[in-house]
Amino acid sequence: MTTVANDTETKTMPALPPGPRPWPMIGNMLAFRQDPLGYLQQLQRTYGDMATVYLGRIPLVFLFKPEYVRYVLVEHPRDFTSREVSQPDETTASEGLLTIDGEKHRQQRRAVQPAFHKKQVEGYASVIMQYTEEALAQWHIGDTVDLNHDMQELTLRIIGKCLFDIDFASQLDALGRTFDEMIGSQAGILDTLFNLRVDNPVTAYGKRLAAMRKMNMSIYTLIAQRRGDTSEHNDVLSMLLNAQDGSTPGKPLTDKQIHDHILTFIAAGHETTAIALAWSFYLLSQHPHVREKLQDELRRVLAGRAPTLEDLPKLTYTDWVLSESMRLYPPAWIQGRFAATNFELDGVRFQAGTRIMLSQWVMHRLPEIWGDPLVFRPERWDSEHGQQVPSGAYFPFGGGPRTCIGMPLAQLEARLILATVMQRFQPEVPASYQPGFNPVITLRPKHNVKARLMPVSPKEEGRGGERRVVVSPSILSLNERRGCRTALLDWLSFFRL
Repeated sequence: MTTVANDTETKTMPALPPGPRPWPMIGNMLAFRQDPLGYLQQLQRTYGDMATVYLGRIPLVFLFKPEYVRYVLVEHPRDFTSREVSQPDETTASEGLLTIDGEKHRQQRRAVQPAFHKKQVEGYASVIMQYTEEALAQWHIGDTVDLNHDMQELTLRIIGKCLFDIDFASQLDALGRTFDEMIGSQAGILDTLFNLRVDNPVTAYGKRLAAMRKMNMSIYTLIAQRRGDTSEHNDVLSMLLNAQDGSTPGKPLTDKQIHDHILTFIAAGHETTAIALAWSFYLLSQHPHVREKLQDELRRVLAGRAPTLEDLPKLTYTDWVLSESMRLYPPAWIQGRFAATNFELDGVRFQAGTRIMLSQWVMHRLPEIWGDPLVFRPERWDSEHGQQVPSGAYFPFGGGPRTCIGMPLAQLEARLILATVMQRFQPEVPASYQPGFNPVITLRPKHNVKARLMPVSPKEEGRGGERRVVVSPSILSLNERRGCRTALLDWLSFFRL
């Protein structure tokens, strides 16, 4: 049984949980860099429910138990902050919803929450379907398409229109490249260790800074244009312009704060959904029996017409496919918190300021919870089995009061897009294709998922019992492991943790 206790008094604290022996100066970074995902799984297998890893000289405590995840995210969220000290920086969204805390977070989240209420989100369905239809009009049977690229462009357009009343169609190439540069420019070991911020085209910081400056210019131009626009807009940008800071009564948000919220919504809102869809198409291609069940449901419910909002409650297997895809390949695969107060978990005491890390990648693959964690089995989400998953074991959108505010929109978007694509096409990814993993801020495939568009085939007999095992990163080739980017370093660097 988990026993927990808060302790606001400053006392001498016992040693941190055990973990691999760190090297002087660099800690455990070299081993982590080789294979971030496999490293975390091995960490849990070796040390159990909690373990300490050193980023240089900085200890990070990983928690691998549903009760611990629930304690941090749901039961005591105010005792854990998203950052230790605000460090405004051109390369970070330091004033966005992901990084602010306390009353500022509560008040600013409340200000934009109406954009994500049920009725408002349901109104986005027409935009989602319109842009999906326009995207699929460019697809033809026999074509080979880049699912990552096409889903990124589609979700970027949807987010722009739904949240900011802007069609990014003419800017997709430029915006896509800029986001790739922002997210993909990884921090080197020395940069991360010593917080080096060298502004030149060679360093990771310099590359990210150049990309951010391009993005900043676009966002600040958008803010200025909207301030001068007298027409009515019922969108997130209008809500931000009318919102209050939360630290001082009556104080409006600054342009910097509005900028950071916009950047957070655009980046988090399109990137994660696009990745979830790309992984889903890949898994469906590798598991024909699942694909056939999904298409059977689409034939039965839709009877050849495009999906509507009213159809979604009947597309239960479609929901299961997306849930299972995000279990195996969670777009947000790691998250961190800082302890704002002393606390205790199962007799182990932690001091205020301790960096706490939670990993969806590990939690979503624990054998003691999932039984056959490497098997892609959407049926595990039916009403009988889905309710048996303990709280804290599955959290693709985070949890508690800081659950992703855009979750309702992301779920609606993913369901409508997946149903529309799979109703019309059968994306075939070669069986020999190994996507690898590029775990930066999100869990991207290392190699973009490219598929040949085939016609939807009639029901295939004899595939009902087929099951394939998903390759774990711990058994990837040495070259694949070396190819994994430095995930935790990127994640910490981007949000200045």
